[in-house]
Amino acid sequence: MAASTVINPFHDRDCSQRETAVSPRPYSRLTTDALKLLSAQVRLARKQRGMTELELAERAGIARSTLQLIEKGDPRVDIGLVFEAATLAGVTLFIAEASSFGPQIERLEDKLALLPRSIRRPKGAVNDEF
Repeated sequence: MAASTVINPFHDRDCSQRETAVSPRPYSRLTTDALKLLSAQVRLARKQRGMTELELAERAGIARSTLQLIEKGDPRVDIGLVFEAATLAGVTLFIAEASSFGPQIERLEDKLALLPRSIRRPKGAVNDEF
């Protein structure tokens, strides 16, 4: 398999460090479409607020090159960084009001409490002939 050179967006401000990596991981169509949608929303919101790339990057505490990767929909960028940039740009994530997260989180935690803590596959064949 041929190696390609990729930029490490988390190294430093100028992202001059390069890594050698195997060809990029394939992502599902739904994942790539969601990345395109969110990245376009971030870019649009930033521009509508009159913010430069550098201004948003500084507010998010990331390098400008990392913001550029976010706005291109690069799947290698940490999801927390993507959400932070989106929030700072004014993109609504999931629901209109952040105060609505609390009740939703509680409901999900209640459901998770009813399920097993871990899922394990049986080690041997199950004899279900009685």
